[in-house]
Amino acid sequence: MVARSAPNSTPVLITVTGPDKPGVTSVLFAVLTRHGVDIIDVEQVVIRGQLVLGVLVDAERDPEGLQETVEQAMATVAMSVDVEVGVDPVSPARVGSSHVLIVLGRPVTAKAFTEVARRLAALGANIDAIRRVADYPVTGLELRVSVSQDTQTGDADLRSALAEVSVRVGLDIAVEREGLTRRAKRLVVFDVDSTLIQGEVIEMLAAKVGCEDQVREITEAAMRGEVDFTEALRRRVALLEGAPEAVLDEVAEALTLTPGARTTIRTLKRLGFRCGVVSGGFTRVIDRLVDELGLDFSAANELEIVDGRITGQVTGEVVDRAGKAAALRRFAERFSVPLAQCVAIGDGANDIDMLTTAGLGVAFNAKPALREVADTALSHPYLDVVLFVLGVTRAEVEAADAADGLGFPRQ
Repeated sequence: MVARSAPNSTPVLITVTGPDKPGVTSVLFAVLTRHGVDIIDVEQVVIRGQLVLGVLVDAERDPEGLQETVEQAMATVAMSVDVEVGVDPVSPARVGSSHVLIVLGRPVTAKAFTEVARRLAALGANIDAIRRVADYPVTGLELRVSVSQDTQTGDADLRSALAEVSVRVGLDIAVEREGLTRRAKRLVVFDVDSTLIQGEVIEMLAAKVGCEDQVREITEAAMRGEVDFTEALRRRVALLEGAPEAVLDEVAEALTLTPGARTTIRTLKRLGFRCGVVSGGFTRVIDRLVDELGLDFSAANELEIVDGRITGQVTGEVVDRAGKAAALRRFAERFSVPLAQCVAIGDGANDIDMLTTAGLGVAFNAKPALREVADTALSHPYLDVVLFVLGVTRAEVEAADAADGLGFPRQ
């Protein structure tokens, strides 16, 4: 919260604008030092080489003289300056934002962003600050927002209203509460099929066996929530009966990661996150992925193999919709991470329980049944967009890659 001015002093707001260059701040503060003022607040932003520097001070003597001296000093460095004497030292917008919005698009058009701003205004929400968090593979803007009705009902109204705008203008809009919880995430669990990788493992297996169409039909019905996942899994696995176990290794070698998957996991692990997968797929295929990406944990189904051939049966406990949520709880307990600090990312109806169990549930190019219950829905086919939702910027990702000597930024 901004401090109030001392008695018998005059608050003065100084706003400097112009081309960013070395020395501007030092020249300004040299003037402020000579006048013996106290600093109440400072903000600075640089947009495409243009500097905006705001300083709120307490002047106990001769505020008009301070104004004149500041104007003269800024002229020497070819900067524009606006000085307001006697401003209110406390701004309601600086008391603290209640929410953070991440707006993502390719591109973010002025028309689309205007719709977002209008809807926020209609809800009585004030935009306190905006910064760009990404320019690749999508444009990402972070908005800090203060909601007048800061209640759980207000949260629901905000999410609902922005979800409608999101669909209408073609932007992804993630909404989170501002505060420590947002910055305290420690464990991330990914679904595998159509999330961490492109495509569905069981369909790849079916293609080897010649029953791809039948399997895909069952898969799509299950992802839409029209068929119980456990029953759908057993029906699909039954179609694989008699296939040689070698097809599992062939499919494992042919997996294609979703764009941005390596970047996402590499960056999260740098930040100390525990990363893993919970999949309705099969351990024989998933284990190779776990090793390749250096993941911390995994849960998947076990195909029964007898005499080198798939029997068409699953052994052990099935990782179905409820099983995925149970696995998340188990891994969170193993690593002593509260569920509120867990993130779950998936695309299908069998991910619903897992996403609603986690502190942040992210629907990634998901079916409607999952989008309706997720905290955030992303529609761009790049997994590293998740990083922006978690508050990591593209510049930070690339700087970390460069520091590690990686010669392939933006991969």
